[in-house]
Amino acid sequence: MPVLAASSSPSDRTYSVAIGVILAFAALEILAIAIHFGAQYHAEHATLEPLKRPAAPTTAKPTPPPLPAQPDAPSFAALSASDRLLKEANVLRERGDTANALARLQDAAQRDPGNPQVLAEMAAIYESIQLFDRSNETWRKIQDLGPSAGPLYELADMKLRVGAAATPASGVPVDTAGKPLDAEGLPEGSVFGVTSIETEQIPDSEAETNLRLKIGIKKRQGVAIDHSKLRIMVLFYDSVDTDKVVATDADVNYEWMNPKHDWAESNPETLIVTYLRSKTHAITSEASLSAAAAAVTPGKNAPRSKKRGETASGTDASDPGRRRYLGYVIRILYDDKLQTVRAEPARLINDAPNPSVSP
Repeated sequence: MPVLAASSSPSDRTYSVAIGVILAFAALEILAIAIHFGAQYHAEHATLEPLKRPAAPTTAKPTPPPLPAQPDAPSFAALSASDRLLKEANVLRERGDTANALARLQDAAQRDPGNPQVLAEMAAIYESIQLFDRSNETWRKIQDLGPSAGPLYELADMKLRVGAAATPASGVPVDTAGKPLDAEGLPEGSVFGVTSIETEQIPDSEAETNLRLKIGIKKRQGVAIDHSKLRIMVLFYDSVDTDKVVATDADVNYEWMNPKHDWAESNPETLIVTYLRSKTHAITSEASLSAAAAAVTPGKNAPRSKKRGETASGTDASDPGRRRYLGYVIRILYDDKLQTVRAEPARLINDAPNPSVSP
């Protein structure tokens, strides 16, 4: 049986070749696209890889060990109190109330002895009232603090090397505490002031020291006053062994020149205060030293002075030569506000103990 052989026509072969060519080009195009996107993917993957990785931990700084406890460091409460007192002192100083400003600063320095700002303000006030020894002493405390005091350490060093210059006279009169006096002769903002002080030595063969102070005390014109709110403090001080300052134990007496002393008939009124140290005087006990401070209230009798030769009970006589009259401090307060301060010598404002008055 004859076998039939299949044969294709020329058109079929051409069609097959065309299909093969098309498939080849398609394969090449697909390969090119795959290569292109593959390269793009690798590029993007390489870019995103560092972002996906967790950041390398930075080298942690070692935590400093806690500072050792400093028992001498002031507490937070003390620092807060000292800062408050410093601010109050600055306000008072700007008002010209140097005495009360200095009292605030001294309180602050006791609470926080290492506060250079408090010490610097104290030194500046001492310098302004020409108490240069106290000023230099305070600058030295800042110097002792060392560089931890910052710029104030350099200022203190300069002050101690150059020396504090005397405050130039401005032509404006001031009281001993540095408060400017106005046209009436009274400290600015005060109701009362001291217009005159006369010191008279009284010859007395039985006395080691017998002197009298005549203090002119003036009320501001046109201001109504309440006598019960006025206090006049006259304190005498002695020196012991030529250097220590103590409240006097001498006989002190007070008397108004005008029995009424109400500033209605005369202005100023004159208060007479006498200091008497007899040659046989004995030193009184510490508890009785405050009797030397005069709390003179208008309308009341002055405190009774001891009679000549009278000594405090329970005390031993001592060589009166150990004590010498040094000076006085006069403070006038109205409505519990310090009006003025007068002192002779001026250093007694800060050097003298004051057991009975805290302005």
